[in-house]
Amino acid sequence: MRIHVLESILHMDDKELKYWIAFNRVSRVGRARMALLEGHFGSLSRAWEADSMELAGAGLDRGTVRHIANQRPKIDPDRELEALRTAGVKAVTWHDSEYPSRLGEIYDKPPVLYVKGDLPPDDARPVAVVGTRRATAYGREVAHQLSSELARAGVTIVSGLARGIDGIAHRAALEAEQQTVAVLGSGVDVIYPREHTSLAERIANNGAVVSEHPLGARPSAQNFPRRNRIISGMTLGTVVIEAPEGSGALLTANHAIEQDREVFAVPGSILSPGSQGANRLIRDSGAKLVTNVKDILEELNLSTVTHQLEMAAFFPEDEAEAAVLKFVSFDPIHIDEITRNSALAASTVSSALTMMELKGLVKQVGGMNYMRLKETRTAYQIV
Repeated sequence: MRIHVLESILHMDDKELKYWIAFNRVSRVGRARMALLEGHFGSLSRAWEADSMELAGAGLDRGTVRHIANQRPKIDPDRELEALRTAGVKAVTWHDSEYPSRLGEIYDKPPVLYVKGDLPPDDARPVAVVGTRRATAYGREVAHQLSSELARAGVTIVSGLARGIDGIAHRAALEAEQQTVAVLGSGVDVIYPREHTSLAERIANNGAVVSEHPLGARPSAQNFPRRNRIISGMTLGTVVIEAPEGSGALLTANHAIEQDREVFAVPGSILSPGSQGANRLIRDSGAKLVTNVKDILEELNLSTVTHQLEMAAFFPEDEAEAAVLKFVSFDPIHIDEITRNSALAASTVSSALTMMELKGLVKQVGGMNYMRLKETRTAYQIV
């Protein structure tokens, strides 16, 4: 039987893939039973054609055998494959080279991933950024800043497309023109929440929207806790930003701990319910306390990336940026005042501020007022 399994690994094609997709439609067939069927029959195509007695002989319990027998007539493997092609979605099995290698290391790895877009290569640096759907102004600001800086350092942001911290993390990566991956608790063609439909499209064009659930699968309460193991499993570490007790972000952190991945947490106010979970991770679970992006990069041994980030964060790229930055302090100042003080053209000042805002040096705080976010180092400044 091992010879047949090896052949399916080396020569996975549409003729075999369609049966992986078909079995993935059968609700009682998951990781363990998929492996059991493939190991016994040598391929899932042979397992699909097996009768009830043969399925029982593979070691399946009676209930599962009956369930497969009832479900198979309702599932057409060829139509399943064609539906994926029509939707522009790829199905990647755990035998395929495109399957994320880190995810393949976890115990409960999904047999099939449905992918809209392009998964990052194995040499990418994926980090999960997760948190509450009801983020405070503090949480939103921290999520955007950390995600922006991680993305500009070449880190691929992985999150769950939820409202709040997840959506902010994805948008920050896209603003930095870097890949991001969204892991769903529904089919990749059923976006939840609906207001993130356009965000999901942008992610698919600049990364990937991923799910273990087949096309058309609706979001359900039991799907979201399980999808969190994929978010943590794909990544080097998980960053938790604002997580009340019992939140999905804490489940992601717990999965990361079980998977022997790094866990980071941003501390919050002891008076804020939204920070209780993150604070507890630091106190009880050994999560690394995060005060800036370097805490994450250095813990993950991305020292070269840390240096690149420092250069980008502290070094204005041209004379215009350096000149403008001289007149931006940690107190808000209007763009007109910056223009008068710098004696530069208004268009030059506007362009320089836009570029420095993308790099995280300054921020517009409303009404065309700007303030500095980081202290620059004199040695790096252009004079």
